[in-house]
Amino acid sequence: MKQKKDLSQLLREKGYKITAQRKAVLDVVEAHDGEHLSSQEIYDLVRKKFPEVGVATIYRTLPVLEELGFIYAVDFEDGCTRYELHRTGQTHRHHHLLCERCKKITEVEDDLLEEIEDKIYGNYGFKIKDHRVKFYGLCKECDNKDNKDNNDGFDT
Repeated sequence: MKQKKDLSQLLREKGYKITAQRKAVLDVVEAHDGEHLSSQEIYDLVRKKFPEVGVATIYRTLPVLEELGFIYAVDFEDGCTRYELHRTGQTHRHHHLLCERCKKITEVEDDLLEEIEDKIYGNYGFKIKDHRVKFYGLCKECDNKDNKDNNDGFDT
């Protein structure tokens, strides 16, 4: 994550106003790192500190913070854009494991595609700057439940 003091500087450089609400949006995403917050969830959390803030302010602020590189949008194909903190030193976004049953989202911090990226660069001269990977299946708990339900103790 970029330094908070950079927020004011970057907002100024891009011609944006520096507001307490914009800082509050970033504070909320930072405080809930790894939670994949929706715009509505961010709005609800910001309102705890700034009850007068309008939802339009949140919807206008999120793309600005994304443009400045503080956060990025994630689409889990559930009809809702979610936001994550861009972490310092992060060269690629992390991968996500999405359980199709309980909807649990697990972050995979390992860069599993480094070898593939090197091969693509070697074969095609294409330098990958980022990638987005989502794996769909069953989390350990749901898979264990399936196995328990399917093993009722009777031999066939």
